[in-house]
Amino acid sequence: MQIPILKQGHVLVVCIHAALTDRDLLQLRDELALEIGQRRSHGVVIDVSALDVLDSFASRTLRGIAQTTWLRGAKTIVVGIQAEVAFAMVQLGLVMEGVETALDLEEGLALLATSEGASGGRD
Repeated sequence: MQIPILKQGHVLVVCIHAALTDRDLLQLRDELALEIGQRRSHGVVIDVSALDVLDSFASRTLRGIAQTTWLRGAKTIVVGIQAEVAFAMVQLGLVMEGVETALDLEEGLALLATSEGASGGRD
């Protein structure tokens, strides 16, 4: 499944609207790593608000995406984790260490704008 990657200023926005296969998640990771360089993006927001499940592979892959994008010079924020999904992740011991989260897309974009302003941005 092709996942659209939208550009808003220096930020890439990914909205995941349906459960993804393991292959889809890995493809998203690879595409984001390329897009960051091609579009000179400073941040990535991944919106998972439509998902009612985040399994261990998806959690690990999102963490891997955040680490990959950081190595490419961009900060990643995962937004929209539903309360029930958060409860289940905690009960299953699924952690996303090093991954910033926000309540929704608006808050995620605001966090990126704040961190970019504090660091002076990247030219």
